[in-house]
Amino acid sequence: MRFLPLLLLPAFLSAQSAPDSSRLTLEKLFHPQKKVNYLPTPSVQRSWLPSGLLLENRKGDLSQMNPATGHSDSWLKAADLKTALVTLGLSEAAAKTASERGPGLWNPAMDAFLQVIESDFYLVTPKDARVKRLTQDRAPKDMPAFSPDGLKLAYLRGNDLYVLELPEGQETRLTTGGSETRFNGRMDWVYEEELYERGTPRAFWWSPDSTRLAYLSFDASAVPRYTLIDDRTQPQKVVPIRYPKAGDPCSTVKLGVVDLKGDTTWMNATHPGEEVLFAQVGWDRQGRLRIAVQDRIQTWMELWRFEGATPTRLIREVSPTWQDKLPQPYDLPDGSFLWHTDRTGYRHLEHRDGEGRLLRTLTEGSWDVRSLHGVDRNGLVFFSGTQRNSLGLDAYSVSLEGSAPNAQLKRLTEQPGTHAVTFDSKLTHFLDRWSDPVTPTQQRLSNADGKALPLPVEPLPDAFKALTLGRPKFQTVPTRDGASLSSMLLLPPDFDPTKKYPVYQEIYGGPHAPTVRNAFSRLWWHFLAQQGVVVWLCDNRSASNRGPASAHGVYKRLGQQELEDQLDGLAWLKTQGWADMDRIALEGWSYGGFMSAYAMTHSKAWKAAIVGAPVTDFRLYDAIYTERYMALPKDNPEGYDQTNVCKVAKNVEGALLILHGTLDDNVHPQNTIQFVDALQKANKDFELVMLPGSTHSPRAPEHNWARHSKMWAFLKRELKLVEK
Repeated sequence: MRFLPLLLLPAFLSAQSAPDSSRLTLEKLFHPQKKVNYLPTPSVQRSWLPSGLLLENRKGDLSQMNPATGHSDSWLKAADLKTALVTLGLSEAAAKTASERGPGLWNPAMDAFLQVIESDFYLVTPKDARVKRLTQDRAPKDMPAFSPDGLKLAYLRGNDLYVLELPEGQETRLTTGGSETRFNGRMDWVYEEELYERGTPRAFWWSPDSTRLAYLSFDASAVPRYTLIDDRTQPQKVVPIRYPKAGDPCSTVKLGVVDLKGDTTWMNATHPGEEVLFAQVGWDRQGRLRIAVQDRIQTWMELWRFEGATPTRLIREVSPTWQDKLPQPYDLPDGSFLWHTDRTGYRHLEHRDGEGRLLRTLTEGSWDVRSLHGVDRNGLVFFSGTQRNSLGLDAYSVSLEGSAPNAQLKRLTEQPGTHAVTFDSKLTHFLDRWSDPVTPTQQRLSNADGKALPLPVEPLPDAFKALTLGRPKFQTVPTRDGASLSSMLLLPPDFDPTKKYPVYQEIYGGPHAPTVRNAFSRLWWHFLAQQGVVVWLCDNRSASNRGPASAHGVYKRLGQQELEDQLDGLAWLKTQGWADMDRIALEGWSYGGFMSAYAMTHSKAWKAAIVGAPVTDFRLYDAIYTERYMALPKDNPEGYDQTNVCKVAKNVEGALLILHGTLDDNVHPQNTIQFVDALQKANKDFELVMLPGSTHSPRAPEHNWARHSKMWAFLKRELKLVEK
């Protein structure tokens, strides 16, 4: 042993203890106090103004940027807005928070926006930093929506609909009878979660002339109540939810149109005596109400238009399994419209006349149209789709008047990866938010031909640039029946194919919900790769982005085809030679939690599994989602029994770590409790981590840390890892 001179010892120790900035640690990723912000929120948020200028928001400082020249002019200073709010009587703290938050809800002209502060509405005019307080009662109000003419504001108080005249501030109550079980203009839980936008329970829609609102009225009195208990306090807090599980009674829903005096006309039923779902509600350019309805188990979808209260059917889409909800029609000035259809097994665009008759097919092929951005004055249709690659997303244009499908089809985004684009109102420019597996999201600006324009680049933090990331590798995996699966490996930075590696496999697996994407991946995966673990993602065919029909093989038997595909993926992995097949762990959350539990109860291929917030019996999950894929329990009892992992808990042989939030209103803790009960009765060992107060997606710092630190300890033990 060689001893160093005492004089050199402190410098040596300092060099040895200096942290390696190229390496991730669990604390840097998830610890509530020690977390490093590798990917901060962009300092500039951009969106389009009706004028074609770009609105730039820098913590409440607003400016307008000309996309052609790159020149910006200041529009509103956060400090000026704060002063105006204080003048109206707000505290310094409340005014500062509101002013730095940036714009809330813009009016249609985007020359004023609404701020909700301490439950009251404030109208802000950026041009002169003028603020008008619209309400004074500080009573709860939510879901505000400007009328198309910008002169009225509709919103909800509790479960009733109100309208406010601007700028006078005169309020009119439009509906009555809202209660714990009657929702006028507000979605019930399952509609919001499964048919519309989670977090936005608005169930009312302005007419184009700003004189009426269509709204849905829900009677949830027959819907069973599920009760969550928050045990973090004394006394306990009871959290009741009206939640229809598969086969349960759902809300009775009516469609009404209310004028600004509060007089409602109820629309006649499209299918009298039948239970239907209102999958879309909107208005056409002529001010006629237009809706899409589906049968309860969603085997068909129909587009209807109302003349007064009388409906006329325009289009019917039918599937031998289930029919996914389709987007709203896109209206054209001549009264015709663009329509999405899944009829070929892939989602494509059609041009139809005002009565729903097919004029021509705009796109076709073994790929999907994902979103429609609009049609310009030259007859070019702009959309996002997967024509180049199902793992990414690109922007395209196609001719509206072409003689054949895909006429003048042009890809507008160049670099492979995922491009989330937003066009200006005239469809002359688009903002492009792009990423790939090793590049965090970057903002770019292009004209409608795809030509890049100058835009200041947000520099990546030095902490991120110093990291040594894993090496992504995409591949196609064959299945036993000749199909193919998309997969991605994230290899350790120093990967050596002559060595053996443990494997961490993350899965979701639900219909049309891919995990394999040509987009920036989770730093948690890169941490594992740095620790010498190969991260493996493999989408069973039903989870892929390869057309709606690719998922139909799971109909009425969730879990079965998915597991066969995953086992075929492992068979391919074995042929690579470097995978240690005795050290493979599976992890999934929500549907992925179901898949992890299903895999461990129906195979012995995985050494260990992390089961997060799992559906363990689909009779316990919500009616609209479950019945779409499984039909009603009374009509498919065998299918429900075969997906119930509680019934086969005795088959578990590998190690299990189960996690669940105690206030999960989506996949109820009841699922985990019943699984744990079955495991204990079968004398099976497992670990259980409850996250007190967490809902379905753990977001609180303490929950994120508890989840990942427990997962890492579990993986180290079960895969025999030595932390680096």
